[in-house]
Amino acid sequence: MNDVTELIDRFIAMWNETNADRRHALIARTWTEDATFLDPVAQGEGRAAIDAIIRGVQERFPGHRLRRTSDPDAHHDRVRFCWELAPEGGAPVVSGTDFVVVGDGDRLQTVTGFFDHVATS
Repeated sequence: MNDVTELIDRFIAMWNETNADRRHALIARTWTEDATFLDPVAQGEGRAAIDAIIRGVQERFPGHRLRRTSDPDAHHDRVRFCWELAPEGGAPVVSGTDFVVVGDGDRLQTVTGFFDHVATS
């Protein structure tokens, strides 16, 4: 893996990109063609399904941004990092930890996410 932090930051930027064309370009640069995503509320296989998941989160939480809250921790082809989703200047509505497998071309092959905290109000 060349630059793990850059890969994970591109992943974060992809979640925040509301322009469909720019988001599609980020997805293509960040994920392998046969990528998979899984968290407690969403599951998708392939870039189109991942894009649909992102659109769904953006529609449900307009004005919210995903941000990385830890440095990526990597070994071999595995990475983990923490993140949160919050409105600008507001408290997080969800925070979690993602576990990543990096595939060909230093792109994401698999992301498995866990929610560490979900706001109740």
